[in-house]
Amino acid sequence: MKTWTLNCSSCGHQEPQDAGVGLCPQCGQPFLVRFTSPAPNKAHILARWDLWRYAPALPIRDDETPVCLGEGATPLLESPELARVAGVRRLWVKDEGVNPTASFKARGLSAAVTRAKARGVPGLVVPTAGNAGAALAAYGAAAGMPVRVYAPATTPRPILDTIRAMGVELVTVDGHIGDAGKRSAEFAKESGWFNVATLREPYRVEGNKTLALELAEQLDWKLPDAVVYPTGGGEGVIGMWKAFDEMRQWGWTDAATPRIVVAQAEGCAPIVRALREGADRATPWENPVTHAAGLRVPGPLGDRLVLRAIRETRGDAAAVSEESIREATLRIASVTGIDAAPEGGCGLAVLTDLVRQGRLDPDSQVVLYNTGSGASYRS
Repeated sequence: MKTWTLNCSSCGHQEPQDAGVGLCPQCGQPFLVRFTSPAPNKAHILARWDLWRYAPALPIRDDETPVCLGEGATPLLESPELARVAGVRRLWVKDEGVNPTASFKARGLSAAVTRAKARGVPGLVVPTAGNAGAALAAYGAAAGMPVRVYAPATTPRPILDTIRAMGVELVTVDGHIGDAGKRSAEFAKESGWFNVATLREPYRVEGNKTLALELAEQLDWKLPDAVVYPTGGGEGVIGMWKAFDEMRQWGWTDAATPRIVVAQAEGCAPIVRALREGADRATPWENPVTHAAGLRVPGPLGDRLVLRAIRETRGDAAAVSEESIREATLRIASVTGIDAAPEGGCGLAVLTDLVRQGRLDPDSQVVLYNTGSGASYRS
């Protein structure tokens, strides 16, 4: 029988696996899942082609059926031409835009809704920069659970249309995702609905572990020298960081952990600034502006964990201009045929800059995550 506990990522406070908690009641920091049953064996990976192939490494009971829409199993495409452009030896693009609702958010919300349904919560609420709201709307519909989404009014229209198409309640707010987050938290407190905002529950991170588990399997359990990840709230980075550590503990791979490189936009770069200043947390960014909506997160709750992930993997973080993001997004599409979101373009622009600045070895083998579909940004 698989068992786990919820452990505070800061003070170590522990709660049982079915606790209905959000943040740690002792220090207000996020919980992470820690398995207490024997380590999962990669020989027990399931013969199915979606995220839940890795169910042995995820917090789901053996007798449960996950809420699944075919998420995961995304392509890992090597591009020698894009490697030449970036200035590295080998470069792969992990294309998350082909997930249900067109972004990597499907991974985390599949896991979060699966656990919420098992706990019998009355409803689900989330603040979003766009893609998380679309994913929650879809997985809530699949689970037969009511959903309310709070999104900035500036969210790209195709994403808002996707949310509405799922028949859930959408509330648009003036301001950024931080403002939506306040409204979402207030509603959760008043209604008793469960808030699945980034890191306010531990299971979205678990779903995002599969970003690394899947990558390792696709590379025959070897790992690249670096992974480049466009970062807003940070759940993707935290999930991969956790998975890389767990795979080594469990004996799934003996490869060195890749350097984690965080890519942000110059108009909203709280992690980049904190890393440059040597801080262990990020100061919220004032007046965040970027057309890459998923990066417009001024005060990520997971800031401490993202900074730890960068430092513990000898990684890096950098920000690029809006013009650089647009140029690199077009470059990915024109060179590879991948319809990249601007977040993916941000990753390529950051990678190219770091190589030029001598902060990343040109002999590196690198995986760039394109976290969403460019179609979501075109009305």
